Amino acid sequence: MTLRVAVSADGAGVRVPVSRARVAELARAVLRAEGAGPALLSLTFIAPRAIAALNRRHLGRSGPTDVIAFGFARASAGDPIVGDIYIAPAVARLQARRLGVPVREEVARLVIHGTLHVLGYEHPEGADRTASRMWKRQEQLLARAWRRREGKVRRTNGRTDRVA
Repeated sequence: MTLRVAVSADGAGVRVPVSRARVAELARAVLRAEGAGPALLSLTFIAPRAIAALNRRHLGRSGPTDVIAFGFARASAGDPIVGDIYIAPAVARLQARRLGVPVREEVARLVIHGTLHVLGYEHPEGADRTASRMWKRQEQLLARAWRRREGKVRRTNGRTDRVA
């Protein structure tokens, strides 16, 4: 099974608090856990202005968000899963501070969240999103992947979520 994950930072001043290798490892762990088969993922860390433009253009929403993911349709079930994930580390930093979690943990959460979206997971908007199947799976995968190398993950179930 081929799981290719490319990680990049696009733009001057985009600081990513998690190594590219760790980001790719997290995305691959999600793909394996979900039995994804062959996959090609691109994760790009971008500035708030750039993610705000994507948010407006593709989702019709104004302002920056933390993560936006695009999963591309496969012609057949045997074709690889292909997706692009965009994450704004500056937005993740603000959220982490507001929620009282380490910024590295919040970025890891966004990598997992975006990867699940590429795999077809969806969640409702508003207060119900943290009770959704996707949210529960995200937190389960985060706890499993993050504990291995980073230590105990803080629970954030009652928090305000992001637009994805």
